[in-house]
Amino acid sequence: MADAVIFDLDGVIVDSEPVWEEVRRAYVAAHGGTWQPDTQRRLMGMSTGEWARYLSGELGVDRSAEQVAAEVVEEMTRRYAARVPLIDGADEVVRRLAGRWPLGLASSSPTRLIAAALAATGLSAVFGATLSTEETERGKPAPDVYLAVAGRLGVDPARCVAVEDSSNGVRSAAAAGMTVVAVPHGAYPLDPDAERLAAVVLGSVDELTPGAVDRLG
Repeated sequence: MADAVIFDLDGVIVDSEPVWEEVRRAYVAAHGGTWQPDTQRRLMGMSTGEWARYLSGELGVDRSAEQVAAEVVEEMTRRYAARVPLIDGADEVVRRLAGRWPLGLASSSPTRLIAAALAATGLSAVFGATLSTEETERGKPAPDVYLAVAGRLGVDPARCVAVEDSSNGVRSAAAAGMTVVAVPHGAYPLDPDAERLAAVVLGSVDELTPGAVDRLG
């Protein structure tokens, strides 16, 4: 029986991965860098510091990592101010599960974007603990953020169900010892090793019912 459910944000509640890709691709092109075929897959799950260093270093962007982080996040904040791309029904799924379990949020988004997304969707008060990998030593696939959120909720990680969309996110939650529900984005399928780590793979987040969580227990 699960004692808590911990959600990822990007790709699970907010359909932001395509927005992140569009913004970062344009930024790399505008600043002398070269986007690689595996760049988006590698970026998914990285903390702000990690992806900023990657764009500045490996992709050859002509800006410091600090400038990259500030300028890309500023553009994402501008996009969110215009519209937060909520995944259909995700807010209702979250509220239904909040009626049964304490909820946490373990996200690779910067803290200011998490706050903007939750405020826009009216979900700020639903989560007992929210944390950005900006505030942990390592981003996903390391387990740091999931372990920290479980700690803030006062719950054993092994008694948590994690809801993730990306390969690095699934790896992170599994490394924390959690039971993982994967809801992969159609444009970004899971790597085979990550798919094997998931207890169940759902076609959409609205399949995540309280009954589905109970069956995992």
